[in-house]
Amino acid sequence: MPKSALEELQAVIDRLIAPDGCPWDREQTPQSLTEYIIEECHELVSAIRSGKAVDVCEELGDVAFLLLFVARLYAGQGAFTLDDALNATRAKMIRRHPHVFGQAHFENMDEQLKAWENIKRAEHAQGEGKPRGLYDSLPESLPPLTKAYRINSKAARVGFTWQEDEEVEQQVEAEWLEWLDASANGDTCARQHELGDLLFSIAELGRRKGIKASEALDMANRRFLRRFRRMEELAQAQGKDFSALSLDEKDEFWNAAKAEEAKDGS
Repeated sequence: MPKSALEELQAVIDRLIAPDGCPWDREQTPQSLTEYIIEECHELVSAIRSGKAVDVCEELGDVAFLLLFVARLYAGQGAFTLDDALNATRAKMIRRHPHVFGQAHFENMDEQLKAWENIKRAEHAQGEGKPRGLYDSLPESLPPLTKAYRINSKAARVGFTWQEDEEVEQQVEAEWLEWLDASANGDTCARQHELGDLLFSIAELGRRKGIKASEALDMANRRFLRRFRRMEELAQAQGKDFSALSLDEKDEFWNAAKAEEAKDGS
């Protein structure tokens, strides 16, 4: 019976870390691979957001390779196997979806998310013999905007949030005014403090509207870079040195780039 693609990739990893395999791969540990995992996950996210399936396919394979590599290293230490990890996740997903695999019924998504959070906390309490705090499972290394989204999401699941969206909008306005005051007084620490509060509130406003601030900002970054590259192309096509242009001239190229996007439906 032919091997599955998963088995074939696992065989490649085994060959790489064999005594006569690749010296670099044989030196790797789960800890040494962490930065590669982070990098490849970012590349996968970028590929998904680009909408290019061929790139997603490649990056998904790279992430899968690293995850299998880590699992193989732990198995070699006698810690656990890939099957152990997959079976644990399968059981966890069944537990956390009692409305699918059991008889539970939720009236809305909020109830379901609150139940998910309660189940998670009960799991942690059972595993450690004591209750865990709401944020104990929040990864410290999450990017700040993603972390702000998760913090607000978890707070909402236990009812610690504004009742109405309008209240969040008012909070954003209040934070903006506090930022203006801090910006005017020249206190760098105060400005940093208020800018952080403003971004945190905006992240919550986006969450309540179904928008992740980190993804929205990434899209804004991409738009700017795409338009800037087009500005440079337009200037070059006219034989002009972009950096030497006045701000008004640069604005003309910027507006031209935006107009092209609107025409193309980008």
